[in-house]
Amino acid sequence: MNRYTKFAMAAAAAAAVSLGTFAVPSTAQAQVSVTIGVAPPPPRVEVVPAPRRGYVWAPGHWEWHRNRHVWTQGVWLKARPGYVYRAPVWREDHGRWVYARGGWDRDHDGVPNRHDHRPDNPHRY
Repeated sequence: MNRYTKFAMAAAAAAAVSLGTFAVPSTAQAQVSVTIGVAPPPPRVEVVPAPRRGYVWAPGHWEWHRNRHVWTQGVWLKARPGYVYRAPVWREDHGRWVYARGGWDRDHDGVPNRHDHRPDNPHRY
């Protein structure tokens, strides 16, 4: 193999790797929506532990796994200065139940920033 062939192969490999790194963020940001016809059970009663400095309590909630509701216990999340944590919720929509994942919201508009097309806009209508 001559020097130019090696250079061309190295350049092609570098291009392939760099294209892969550009493709990853779009798939990592894919949104999954859960819509089902079965209402979630009532929330379970949780004893919320005493407050912890630098942490936010994320309450337990029902999630949909393998065609049934599964309870996920509440946990402490490390606080993110400037953000508000929004807990997951189930909403009824025309007889169907839609799951809205929780998340961190910086502009306090109720839309987690990972789903917000205009993050940091506190004047959303």
